[in-house]
Amino acid sequence: MSIPNSIAHDETLRTAVLREIEWRPDIHAQDIDVKASGSAVALSGFVDTFAEKASAEKAAKSVRGVLLIANDIEVRPSTRTDPEIAGEIRQALKSHALLPETNIDATVREGFVTLEGTVEWNYQKVSALEAAESIRGVRGVWNRIAVKPQVSPASVKDAIDAALRRSAELDAKSIYVSVHGSTVELSGKVHSFSEREDAERSAWAAPGIESVVNLLQVTY
Repeated sequence: MSIPNSIAHDETLRTAVLREIEWRPDIHAQDIDVKASGSAVALSGFVDTFAEKASAEKAAKSVRGVLLIANDIEVRPSTRTDPEIAGEIRQALKSHALLPETNIDATVREGFVTLEGTVEWNYQKVSALEAAESIRGVRGVWNRIAVKPQVSPASVKDAIDAALRRSAELDAKSIYVSVHGSTVELSGKVHSFSEREDAERSAWAAPGIESVVNLLQVTY
């Protein structure tokens, strides 16, 4: 009796995602489970840090054929107190090479962190998030840091178009960029979930961007 094509496809995708997670040195994959259905993947299990949870999701997104992800991985409870966690996060932010003289504050409640303040570039906002996620005992992070617009929409569009053309992973001719104030909208087509994220990452790299609307469609 042959296995239905849909079941075989789901198992192939599940195995590919598991292998990618196991390949990442920053993830302890033995306590992570993966289920796949069509183009949707569900992650579950336990990890020791929120950074591991985020890394597992990134690994799944990098697999060709994955379009939707439900990340239900749980971070194991820690014995560290909220003041201990908050103090270490503030020190990590203060000493971070990409966050000089930034005005960022971190508050912690039951292991959940809220970041607030202002920065000039989105990469600084992302760096602050990653710094907080890497601290042991953090169960989740709400990133409420604001990015101050510093440049005109026209110059932002030109910068993003140039970044897309430079990327060896993207077919820039199929991607369209429009800028409205501090919001960027991407439309068109790409060939994988990973390419879709690469295009969005290029948009976020422009100065003064506060939001990116990613309308790119994945076509195989």
